[in-house]
Amino acid sequence: MRCPKIHATYHTLRDTRGLPWPKDHGKKEDADLLDWPHAMFGFQKNNVSNQREHLILLIGSIHIRQISKHEQHPKLDDHVLDTTMNKLFKNYKRWCKHLGRKTSLWLPAIQQEVQQRKLLYMGLYLLIWGEAANLWFMPECLCYLYHHMAFELYGVLAGNVRPSTGENVRPSYGGEEEAFLKKVVTPISKIGQMDEAERNGETKSKHMRRRNYDDLNAYFWSRGCFRLGWPMRVDADFFKKRSNMCELCSSSTPQVCVRVCFILATVRSWAQRSRRRWWWSGGGSPEFLWLSTFSDGSGSMKHAIT
Repeated sequence: MRCPKIHATYHTLRDTRGLPWPKDHGKKEDADLLDWPHAMFGFQKNNVSNQREHLILLIGSIHIRQISKHEQHPKLDDHVLDTTMNKLFKNYKRWCKHLGRKTSLWLPAIQQEVQQRKLLYMGLYLLIWGEAANLWFMPECLCYLYHHMAFELYGVLAGNVRPSTGENVRPSYGGEEEAFLKKVVTPISKIGQMDEAERNGETKSKHMRRRNYDDLNAYFWSRGCFRLGWPMRVDADFFKKRSNMCELCSSSTPQVCVRVCFILATVRSWAQRSRRRWWWSGGGSPEFLWLSTFSDGSGSMKHAIT
């Protein structure tokens, strides 16, 4: 903390004015901005400590490279935060652009709250990443989680009200210790082990019915991933066992399966018929292959051995 620019980042993180803390949460005197998502979203205590250091050093390193070294009392300006956000949210912004969605990085109209909101957005992203465990292999899945949690963060700070209940917006997963790990990370991590036969210890499922991290992450490459909802629906296709899905199109909905399977079967049948026509017309016969190999294109034969 002897470096003035590192200390400037640390001092900015201590600004917790205006944050709506939970009623049953005892706010500490030395609380900072990362303690607020810890209380609201239920992140692990050790994860908050690690990502606090991560965020301070990340912003501090960019601050050191961009501000003159001769400045004795540097302040954390918006240019440093914008550069850090561009690097941190590069993949998330690409994901939103690919799916045609706006990002959840909404900033307040009051200029004094802009720095605080940017630090909260970056801190929330690092907290999700630090507690994701094997979900690191699913970057688009992390983008989906962050997209909804950042929107909830914006709703809580803006004082939005749910139309159905008339109460202030609160995070869907939160309110208890380690809520994010138990209610979000653990269910997604267990999807690959949900085959009923394996769970009962009777028989092992076929390899085609198992889903690895690439298969699960591919679910978040299309706009259909938003059908999963937030909070996530337990009856969604994403959480269903592979045995309940069609082996051809990987769909569990009959209406979707009929259309997709018809298209796949038609394309496959067309490819097989084209290949058979090519073969029976002489394209696949040994004589044709032998002639095309040793012919010089003028109708005469080349010597196979020179």
